[in-house]
Amino acid sequence: MAQGELRPRRHRLRPLASVAGALAALGALLAGAPAATADPATQPVTSWLRQHAVPLRTVDPSAPLGDLAPLQHSVGSTEIIGLGESVHGAAQETALKFRTLRLLVERMGFRSVAWEEDWTTGLRINDYVHGRTADLDTVVHRMTGQWQSRQTADLLRWLRHYNAEHADKVQFVGVEYYYTGPEAYHAVEADVARLAPGRLAELRPHLDAIRPTTATMPEWVTRYMDVTDKQPYIHHAHQVYRLVADLPHPVGDRVHALALHHARQIVSFYEHYDLAINDQNIYRDAHAAQNLRWWQRWTGHKVAWWAASPHTANAPDLRIAVPPGPDFRYPTAGSYLRRWYGHRYLSIGFTFDHGTVGLLPAESFPMPPAAADWFEHPFVGVRYDQFAVDLRAPAPPPVRRWLEAPIITRGLPQAGPDSTISGGTAAQWFDLIVHTQQVTPLDAVAPAEGPRK
Repeated sequence: MAQGELRPRRHRLRPLASVAGALAALGALLAGAPAATADPATQPVTSWLRQHAVPLRTVDPSAPLGDLAPLQHSVGSTEIIGLGESVHGAAQETALKFRTLRLLVERMGFRSVAWEEDWTTGLRINDYVHGRTADLDTVVHRMTGQWQSRQTADLLRWLRHYNAEHADKVQFVGVEYYYTGPEAYHAVEADVARLAPGRLAELRPHLDAIRPTTATMPEWVTRYMDVTDKQPYIHHAHQVYRLVADLPHPVGDRVHALALHHARQIVSFYEHYDLAINDQNIYRDAHAAQNLRWWQRWTGHKVAWWAASPHTANAPDLRIAVPPGPDFRYPTAGSYLRRWYGHRYLSIGFTFDHGTVGLLPAESFPMPPAAADWFEHPFVGVRYDQFAVDLRAPAPPPVRRWLEAPIITRGLPQAGPDSTISGGTAAQWFDLIVHTQQVTPLDAVAPAEGPRK
């Protein structure tokens, strides 16, 4: 993977750098945070960051977007943007991502929101944001645990309201496969019935052998994981895919193309859980990238992709240390996208210095300040509570050495303070950084109480 990566261009002046000085005086008043004492070892980097950082006025997702205008210029003509959070469960990072998503949708014509979420769960969410269902509680509670927050519900409600008021509507898509549910099986069967009803008798034994029968997909995953020999399931899944792929269909038949994608997710589900844990990581990110590319081509949309940075970063050799166990090591989905799209894929890293994060529904973890050897350590010396900086801006040698040094950053909160993430450089991983100094936990959603719009 490393041989195929494309590094950010270094020779172009970037708009964030050009407007930073003009906004600095206003930002100092608005952001209100006094300048921290910089570590002498990182003083040149902190000085550069102070010069180039653009202050962000607020983390309020509903606030006017004028302070994000420089970010809009830096995004330019990008087709896919990775909005990567450093960890799940940080309210301020989520709010800044929400504001950035609003900018992309409201001012830059992005018409797909891709999510680190299961494909069939994404179908349910897409129905909600288009007004075809009204039960927000059920939608949010079906999502993977880290997304079951008030902040996620607010974002989905905003998407629904936006679509209600605009003819050019926004689509929501899950790019994962790990809970591929009954909707995919129904769609496959319906496509065969439409195009070749005579082959239903051939399809159904394969489909019925693997169709989920539990009340929830997590329960089906548990049942499947207990199966010793998973090869019959994988065989049936592949037979379903081959049958759908072989169906005669008109050129450009979008219903069939969608059904084939459903079948592809069924195969991915059964193959994934037959792999060792680190091989699952490799398989997952490769297929998330393929699903994103398929969706972008199928819709022709500009896509904003909401996920964790260990997926969105351009990191062909990402390593996650989870002591005392072995490291996870895999090429990120973002590294595939950079290879395929070049600089039409943009990686934005959302970072923080310290605080507390919440892994829903009830766990919280203290996050100490960034360690001296972490790449984000110099950010504490910047005078703003939250800011954006374009890492592609011209930089002197000490800053270039920081950007191109081996990166290390905070790891998984639940894995303890010795967990770190590394592999690559800051300049490789991220094009832009959006940083906040302090974070608090997300707010868990209450138990489902019936429909809520």
